Amino acid sequence: MNDKARTMVLASFVADSLALGVHWIYDVHRIEKEFGRLDNPLKPGPDSYHATKDKGDFTHYGDQAFVLLESVAAKGKFDPEDFSARWRSLFKDYHGYFDQATKGTLQNLSLGKSFQDAGSPSNDLAGASRIASLVFCYRDDLDNLVEASRTQTRMTHNNALVIAGAEFFARVCWKVLKGASPISAMTDVTREKFQKTPLSDWVRQGVESRKQESVPTILRYGQTCHVDEAFAGVVHLIAKYEEDLKEALTQSVMAGGDSAGRGMLVGMVLGAHLGSENLPAAWLSGLKKGETISNLLDELGLKQKA
Repeated sequence: MNDKARTMVLASFVADSLALGVHWIYDVHRIEKEFGRLDNPLKPGPDSYHATKDKGDFTHYGDQAFVLLESVAAKGKFDPEDFSARWRSLFKDYHGYFDQATKGTLQNLSLGKSFQDAGSPSNDLAGASRIASLVFCYRDDLDNLVEASRTQTRMTHNNALVIAGAEFFARVCWKVLKGASPISAMTDVTREKFQKTPLSDWVRQGVESRKQESVPTILRYGQTCHVDEAFAGVVHLIAKYEEDLKEALTQSVMAGGDSAGRGMLVGMVLGAHLGSENLPAAWLSGLKKGETISNLLDELGLKQKA
């Protein structure tokens, strides 16, 4: 259990780093022609949204997920006020990309809104992609896991479907860590909590497409950050590569667009299912903050045992 819980977190961070080099390139033919098969991290080019970053770094999504992990490790639990303070500090002198969700949330905070109410209305699924450390923290406490996952998402992405997406993947990971297969976990969570919602349709589409090629399938669903495009693609990758974490994350990157937000959720679920043996050692060793992440997980584990 602990190996898979740790791998869940590490695989989510690795997925973000793997996507960094070509993040938000939508032309899949360009990706294939210029970069070939992207199964190793890559330094972003000068025309990238992440030109200030280097190989082994994170996108702005991964940086926020890292701040969340730092907060949870320091407090031994999810403390929204502490997370908000660390999140704001991250962006004070940030040498990276500011997306619209970040800009909107920072503006709302500057206008005096509380951290509970300052979240932008962004419908980017990436707001739900940060939650791996929360699943690690509350892997034996489903109610608190759901509440923490929904709250952290709402703090920057106050959109009902994105918040529901965070709850969905939190519940899926909780089941997977308890021994369920990813496909059965996704279908069970949908039946138990999300019937007659858009998520139900997206899960059905993603699971049913698992025998199709990934790049054209994700192109058909949509490559953007928006939840109504990204969700089915995440489900497709989890279902198609249920036993192959490396290929799932590689195909996510090859599909272009928001491969970072998409990959973080895929890595989280499949890492929880497959454990460390399926996480390429080169990917982990190339992660600049990999050792720090492991130390923070140790710190959190010790606080939970105390």
